[in-house]
Amino acid sequence: MIRFENVHKSFEGVKVLDGVTFEIAHGEILAIVGPSGTGKSVTLKHIVGLLTPDEGTVSVKEGARIGYLFQGGALLAWLTVRENVALPLKETTRLSGTEIDAFVDEALKAVGLEESADKYPAEISGGMVKRAGLARAIVRKADAVLYDEPTSGLDPVTARNIHRLIRAVNDERGLTSVVVTHDLSGACSFADRIMMLKDGRVVLIAKPSEFMKSELPEVRDLVSASKGEI
Repeated sequence: MIRFENVHKSFEGVKVLDGVTFEIAHGEILAIVGPSGTGKSVTLKHIVGLLTPDEGTVSVKEGARIGYLFQGGALLAWLTVRENVALPLKETTRLSGTEIDAFVDEALKAVGLEESADKYPAEISGGMVKRAGLARAIVRKADAVLYDEPTSGLDPVTARNIHRLIRAVNDERGLTSVVVTHDLSGACSFADRIMMLKDGRVVLIAKPSEFMKSELPEVRDLVSASKGEI
């Protein structure tokens, strides 16, 4: 579905991705973890085409539609939840108003926001803003969804609910998902595999149980930090 092969990327002479290679299968959820500034969000931007490699190749299944959930939800304050979710359809399709309403209703139902459809972003909680952002990401029948820190700024209970939603939406809709997160324990609850980046390189890609047992020093440091041990 998605493949990186020896991808390099620099900004103003600073290497951000340094020979990154990995592959994501259809239907899989890959969580990307690692220290800040190590290339996690840059990796997402390569998948969606906002950035191109200096060297190497990024391949995405031909014709795949990709949804992107930005860190803050990125809802427009002057539009209702329904209008925010409908925006991609109005801007990129020729669907009728009735057809758009049907797509929006389906997306809102998938994330449990039917009753908040006519509220404005300022009138809903942070968790609901993230859910609305997810509805907007999937409304065009996305094949893959990219999440940039989907639980940042949320309390632990709401974060767990978002993690469950990521898994449920992925499975129910047959999506492929890539989730950038600092929440390692949360990633273990929903991801099929976890990939750690450090200094722009892949340290390890493994199933959650294998990742947490790794003896690699970089991984041990990350696991210890996630448990509050350092």
